[in-house]
Amino acid sequence: MVGIMKGIISIQSHVVFGHAGNSSAVFPLQRMGFEVWPIHTVQFSNHTQYAQGWTGKAFPASEITDLVAGIDAIGELGNCDALLSGYLGSAEQGIALTEVVSRVKKANPNALYVCDPVMGDPEKGCILAEGVSEYIVDSVMPIADVIVPNQFELSRFVKMPINNLEDAIKACQKALTLGPKIVLVKHLHSLSEEKFSMMLADQSGCYLVTRPHLEFAKAPVGVGDLISALFTAGLMKGWSPIAAFEHANNASYDVLAATQKSGEWELQTILAQQQIAHPNSTFGARKVD
Repeated sequence: MVGIMKGIISIQSHVVFGHAGNSSAVFPLQRMGFEVWPIHTVQFSNHTQYAQGWTGKAFPASEITDLVAGIDAIGELGNCDALLSGYLGSAEQGIALTEVVSRVKKANPNALYVCDPVMGDPEKGCILAEGVSEYIVDSVMPIADVIVPNQFELSRFVKMPINNLEDAIKACQKALTLGPKIVLVKHLHSLSEEKFSMMLADQSGCYLVTRPHLEFAKAPVGVGDLISALFTAGLMKGWSPIAAFEHANNASYDVLAATQKSGEWELQTILAQQQIAHPNSTFGARKVD
């Protein structure tokens, strides 16, 4: 008899049209073989980089805890193998998230918590109210098993600038002393303008993978959410962190390549679904520390 497939709770933003937040993360997790239980922190008509604006709203923090309590009430929370979190719309949602992490771990002590600490990027700066980013840094990231920040977010967490490869290695090593067991830096923009660089760090060392930059008239949104989902799925399959890291890089690159080829700026996640599970690209990681 086949047992019930374990689930992944994904607490992120959601857009009705296009791919960002849960709309970028849920399908890749499903395509890689997992049941996904999405909880939305906000629901917008589209992502926020459209000049025309967007409609929608943030949900109260109680929605997060209430929905998880409902899952617990039907006896399914113990079947949650991982919790993935992304964009938070308020500090109250951050508090609710930490409560949910505790509740999931109580129901399943082996459940993995993967935190994508969405705060911003160098171009946009911090996209959250200051209280939210402080709560993420002080109270959310330290309790995560895995963090998936960009360079800006990692720098905030470890409270040090990152200007080169040596800084990136030191920042990752420091992050590993603050709680997380695995760090994936999903974009190290200071390392190269010609190449896109990502770094993985765990107890075995630091690893770097690079791939070509793909040019777009308008930068696609939701790429970080895609990378976090792919990495989570790889870890949940029992792959080594390095194998999951390489897969996340190669699959996300293939999705971006399909998006570029289509002349679009909304990620072509559905079009490239075969590459999500079986990437064509084979960029390898190398040890750098």
